[in-house]
Amino acid sequence: MSLYNPSRDQARQFLFDAWAKFKQNSPLSDLEKIAVEVIQMHSEYHAMLEAPERYMQQQYFPEMGETNPFLHLSLHLSVIEQISINQPIGITQVYATLQKKHDDNHMAQHDLLECLAETIWQAQRNNTPLDSVHYLSLLNQRIGQA
Repeated sequence: MSLYNPSRDQARQFLFDAWAKFKQNSPLSDLEKIAVEVIQMHSEYHAMLEAPERYMQQQYFPEMGETNPFLHLSLHLSVIEQISINQPIGITQVYATLQKKHDDNHMAQHDLLECLAETIWQAQRNNTPLDSVHYLSLLNQRIGQA
């Protein structure tokens, strides 16, 4: 599996495996531990993660109001990594401010991942690289909505 650009199936398998290892009390890698923490915040996805044969190939259609749980969990992992390395520069402070605003780490992460999802969507739509300036601008708008 490519660490920086896993395929859809590799990313899904990682989440299935991390959850299964956790449920079996098997040792977890550091990344799996973080994934399990994120999964534990989303009880609505537990049954899905316990049925890989049913959900590995499941399609999700946002235009029909469907949330892709794998994308959602992966975005959580992305923003947690961004916070841990402060990339883009300033995101750690933005996150700290959002934690205070919400008094809830999960809600603060949701603010970040919604901005990240919009930034990714815009890059895909325009066929351009991710715009970290735009991303930080969206994040700063979230801070201002207190």
